[in-house]
Amino acid sequence: MTETRVPRTWQDGAAADLAEAARQLGRGSVLVVGDAMLDRYFYGEARRMSPEAPVPVLSLQRELSMPGGAANVVRNITAVGAAAAFVSVVGDDPAGSDLTALIGRQSGVEPWLLVQGSRVTTVKTRFLAHGQHLLRADTEDPAPLDPRIAERLLRIATDVMSATTVTILSDYSKGVLAGDIPARLIEAAHKANRPIIVDPRGYDYRPYAGADVIMPNRRELQAVTGLPAETDEEIVVAARDLLSRFGIGAALVTRSEHGMSLITLAEAWHFPAEALDVHDVAGAGDTVAAVLAAGMAAKLPLAAAARLANVAAGIVVGKVGTAAARQDDILARLEPVSGNRAKIVSRDVAVEQAERWRRRGWRVGFTNGRFDRLHQGHVHLLEQARSGCDRLIVAVNSDASARRLKNGGRHIRPEADRAADLASLSSVDLVCVFDEDTPLTTIAALHPDLLVKGSDHAVADIVGADMVEGWGGTVMRAELLPASSRGNGRLPSSHAS
Repeated sequence: MTETRVPRTWQDGAAADLAEAARQLGRGSVLVVGDAMLDRYFYGEARRMSPEAPVPVLSLQRELSMPGGAANVVRNITAVGAAAAFVSVVGDDPAGSDLTALIGRQSGVEPWLLVQGSRVTTVKTRFLAHGQHLLRADTEDPAPLDPRIAERLLRIATDVMSATTVTILSDYSKGVLAGDIPARLIEAAHKANRPIIVDPRGYDYRPYAGADVIMPNRRELQAVTGLPAETDEEIVVAARDLLSRFGIGAALVTRSEHGMSLITLAEAWHFPAEALDVHDVAGAGDTVAAVLAAGMAAKLPLAAAARLANVAAGIVVGKVGTAAARQDDILARLEPVSGNRAKIVSRDVAVEQAERWRRRGWRVGFTNGRFDRLHQGHVHLLEQARSGCDRLIVAVNSDASARRLKNGGRHIRPEADRAADLASLSSVDLVCVFDEDTPLTTIAALHPDLLVKGSDHAVADIVGADMVEGWGGTVMRAELLPASSRGNGRLPSSHAS
C-alpha cells in the first residue's frame, strides 16, 4: 500500500501535465440522477429595524435564481465542457417551471425532468444584505417519489446510462433517491459497465453498496464507520473500513480547510486545500462531484480527476453564491497569468468579480467602447470614471462587433491589443470583451453601481442608463478633453503594452 501527500504545486512538469488533463475534461458525458432544487437569492440593503419586531427591514434591490442541488452538479459539468444528461423530478408548481426553464437554457444538457403533480419543488431562498446572509427559507417535500414516477425515473435513467460515460447519484435526501432507487441504479451501472459515483447524504450507506466512488465528508465518514477521522492516517483507516464494509471501490473524502483525501484499498492521496480566498462554500461539493465525474468520463486516472476536483473546489469557494468552476478557471489556476494580462477576463469572470467587490461594500463602475486608438482623451475619461467608484470594469467591443459598427470601414486593431492597452492603465481594474452591438447584456449581467460615458452623450441616449438608474445606480457624463489635446495616435508604448 502506498500513501502520498500531494504538494500544493506540482514539480518537474507535473503542473503542466495537470493542465493538459484539465483540457480533456470536456471529452466525456455524464448522467446525473438526483434531487433538483431552485436556489433563489434576494439582495438588498438593511439600514433600519422593523417597528413591528426586532428584525432588520431588507430593501430589495435584485433577485437571482440558479439551479441548485443535483441541478448544480449538472451546471458544473457543462462549465468544464462535458455533456450532461439530467434525470430528476420537480413539482407541478411555478418553481418547478422556473427550474425546468433554467436547466433547459443550459447548453450541453439533455434534461429528463419528470413532473409529479402532488409534489412541491425544493426551493432554497436566501436573503442577503451587504454580503451577509440574513435568512434562509426552504420549501421542500422529502417524501419518497410516487411509485409510478419512481419506475419511470429508473427506466429513463437506465436507458440514458448506456449513452453516457459516467453516472453520478446526487443525493440531497429530498426523495428522488429514496428507498431502493440507488441500489437499482448501481446494479444497472454494473450491467452497463459504467462507473458510478455517489455523493451521499445521511449515515446509512447500505443503499450505496457497490458504487465505484463515494464522496463522504469527514464527519459523515466518522459517523458511518464509528472511527476517528481527523488525521491523514485516521482518514485512511476509516475510509478503508467503509470501502470494505460496503464493497465500494474508492472514497474521496472532503475535509474542509484540510483539503481532500482519495483512498482505495491499495493507495491513498492527500490534497491540501486550494482556496485562495473563501467567500461562500455553498455548492462546493457539487463542483467536486462534477469535476471528478468529468475527469473519469474523459478517462483520466482517478487521482488526476480528484486533483482537478480539488482545484475546482478551491475556485468555487472564492466565488459568491452557488457557483461553478469553468475549465478556463481551472486552467488559470494551474497556469496563472501575471501583470496586466490578469486584468483581461471573460464576461462571466467579470460578473463574479464584480459581485465579490460589492460584497466588500465597494462601488463598481462600468464604461465601454471600441478604444481602437487609445489616446489621452480616453485616459482622461477613464480616470474620471475610476474617481467615481472603487473598482472600474471596461468592456471593449470584439473584433466582429467593432467591424459591424464600422460598417466594414477602416481596419480595426485586434481586440487582444485593444484590451491589453486598457489593462495597462492604473485606472482600469478589469477588462472584458463583448460581442454584441451594444453593451446592454453586459451591463445587465455586471449590475454596475456607476455607468460612465462622455459628456457628448445625453443621459437619455446612453445605453443601459435607465437600467442602472432603475436599480439605484448613477450615470456619469464624463468631461471630454478638447479635440486638439487628445492626440492623433496611440499612447506611448509604456501606456499601451
